[in-house]
Amino acid sequence: MTFPRRLLFAIAVLAVAATSLFMPAAHAQAPAGQAAAASDLAPALAKIAADSFSDTEAALVALSASPNPQAGVIVAALSEGRLLFDPATKAVYVRPKAGGALTDAATGTAVASEPAGLKPVRRNNRVRRAAEAAAGALSLLSPDPARRLEAAGAVFKSRDVTVLQTLNTAINRETVPQVRDALMQAQAAILMTTPGVGEPERLAAVNLIVARGDQEALALLANLPADAPASLKAAAAAGVAKINRSLAIWNVAQNVWYGLSLGSVLLLAAIGLAITFGVMGVINMAHGEMVMLGAYTTYVVQEFIRTSYPGLFGWSLAITLPLAFLFTGVVGIIIERTVIRFLYGRPLETLLATWGISLMLQQAVRTVFGPTNKEVGAPSWMSGAFQVGQLSITYNRLWIIVFSLLVFFALLVVLKRTSLGLYVRAVTQNRRMAAAMGIRTGRIDALTFGLGSGIAGIAGVALSQIDNVSPNLGQGYIIDSFMVVVFGGVGNLWGTLVGALTLGVANKLLEPFAGAVLGKIALLVFIILFIQKRPRGLFALKGRAVES
Repeated sequence: MTFPRRLLFAIAVLAVAATSLFMPAAHAQAPAGQAAAASDLAPALAKIAADSFSDTEAALVALSASPNPQAGVIVAALSEGRLLFDPATKAVYVRPKAGGALTDAATGTAVASEPAGLKPVRRNNRVRRAAEAAAGALSLLSPDPARRLEAAGAVFKSRDVTVLQTLNTAINRETVPQVRDALMQAQAAILMTTPGVGEPERLAAVNLIVARGDQEALALLANLPADAPASLKAAAAAGVAKINRSLAIWNVAQNVWYGLSLGSVLLLAAIGLAITFGVMGVINMAHGEMVMLGAYTTYVVQEFIRTSYPGLFGWSLAITLPLAFLFTGVVGIIIERTVIRFLYGRPLETLLATWGISLMLQQAVRTVFGPTNKEVGAPSWMSGAFQVGQLSITYNRLWIIVFSLLVFFALLVVLKRTSLGLYVRAVTQNRRMAAAMGIRTGRIDALTFGLGSGIAGIAGVALSQIDNVSPNLGQGYIIDSFMVVVFGGVGNLWGTLVGALTLGVANKLLEPFAGAVLGKIALLVFIILFIQKRPRGLFALKGRAVES
């Protein structure tokens, strides 16, 4: 045998020997680990098997402080009536939820054959409450940070003194800063309301609750026990005043956020109207129905995806956007070519004609889809909310703000960097001169009306995520859209942006004081007075036709 072969043979022999030496040891460790787990839970299980309510309650308190994962299984089984015991051997078993083999409560191992004469562990109201408290305490030690955070919030509300020891253990183990803060606040809520705790500890707890600064902290500080020391009551009163001042500031910030989100909605609804009104001078009362058609396009696309390609639902809005733009744009061009082109220079007739068209479109939608609201779903990335201090920001509103700004800047690029935009600006500033230079103003009118209608359609896609999709959807935005356009400056996109955001924020800031209806009336009066001073709005267009 050559040297390489002898070397390989020796390595193989050593490997087999090492396997034979270590494998038994490894097998021997598993039963030892199970025995250690069983011995850890043995005192609590013995009390449960005693079939006494007081002993079961004491066992639950012991289980709530156990780091053994099997403790949570036992508590859950007891809460759900799936915990059994053998009166003869005093062994405790867990019956699985969905059937299957019985398992030993101490080790979690399956039992080969179910013993005869098993009895369910008895429960009363005290045992049930103790089981709920034990489940909450065990959640504080869960490996899942989200579950620990949820458990900390539950303890903050319940202020259960029995979980204080487990809470201290959880705080010492916690490594996630957000969860640790929540655990410490829950600990402070218990200490602050427990009479036997020393006054310095309770004052420190008050300061920690004040630092939390939300409505729950305010309610806790305002409801101290009647026998609380005077110093504690004084500190709580000062904390209540501080939180009220902070919440007032955050409330203004929340209203500003709501105003920005409302302004973005008004911007989406008004931006198409701005270029239509600016180029052709048409008072288009059917513009709101273009928004409504865009929302119904979203509904139709989502219904098709739900029934045929459910895996694409997360992409439903991305698929709908170009379809809504094309559909409403074509509808707008048809309206312009068949009705509006014959009414240029006759604003009253145009207003009445487009109002009639809006009624026809509403009735057509009622005939096809019915008069009731239609359900439009939100993709997962538009669901939920997050907190910034005491400011709650929903993802759907945030995405609509981003989307409205993207549409705004995309339209700016079209008007500033394309030949269509050049022709639109030329017709806006001086229609006769543009026609004299060879620009087909009729074609530009049709394309501009289609562009404005298409933008209204994609506005409807966005609005379907925050408003009811119904035949009357557009009617709620048409008046506000005209207010935005007139206030910002007819035909000026920057004026539309500033006007939409200004009116949105002003509306939400006025609502807490004047109410929704009086707030809108106040804004309308302000705009009327403003137009008396500046008839062309914030940003007036320039050009021979405009200035003449």
